[in-house]
Amino acid sequence: MDVTDGGLGSSEAPRGQERAASVPRPGTTGNGAEPGTGGSSAEPGTGGSSAEPGTGGNVAERGRGPAVRASDRERDAVVQRVQQAFAEGRLDDGEFDERMRAALTARTHADLDVLLADLPTETAAPGPAPAAGGRGPGRVAVALKSSVRRGGRWRVPERYTTVVYKGSGWLDLRAAELSGPVTTFLAVAYKSRVTVLVPPGVRVEMTGFGVTQGEEEDPGYRLPTDAPVIHVRGVAYKGTVEITTRPPERPALRR
Repeated sequence: MDVTDGGLGSSEAPRGQERAASVPRPGTTGNGAEPGTGGSSAEPGTGGSSAEPGTGGNVAERGRGPAVRASDRERDAVVQRVQQAFAEGRLDDGEFDERMRAALTARTHADLDVLLADLPTETAAPGPAPAAGGRGPGRVAVALKSSVRRGGRWRVPERYTTVVYKGSGWLDLRAAELSGPVTTFLAVAYKSRVTVLVPPGVRVEMTGFGVTQGEEEDPGYRLPTDAPVIHVRGVAYKGTVEITTRPPERPALRR
């Protein structure tokens, strides 16, 4: 019998066996992949890629979180710490002025941390007010053909009076301890000049005669509603009462 005529001796497989070989297993696509894989060898839920689930095929870099905004209370705490460092002699006039203004305009915690990075941790709060019956801060200063100078860490009463006759007055409040939220200065200058130097961050109110305020640019910050108030009531005869937030520039040292 000829083996090429489709008989039993033919080399072709029987039709029943051919059908069985061409029918894939249930749940596959005919390419040998496991059920439910869509024909690929990737893990379920990966969309055919090796990225972690939920990354869209890319491994995202973990960035830093958003900067935390600073509050008025936190800015005020840094202002007080800078003021204390200035009173301790750790900052000069220029550094004090720069850091005070930076603290008042700080937007985030990082901005505030930079201002305290080279200062030691505060160990003690400012001294408490004197006990009842104790001697309080001086309320009057008079100079006759001489000068009145107050600065550093000095306690200022709620009402303070200075009278200068043919002399000069210098009241530096940058490191002073104010006794209350409102401090009133009565300054009398007779043929004299009285300067009141206030730190940035306080609200200044002026009334009287011969009272001037130093020319300054926009500070760039908004004072909080509970900012300390310095009320200056001045009377000047052939003189002036000046309020400023910047100290006079010191002459350069000769080499």
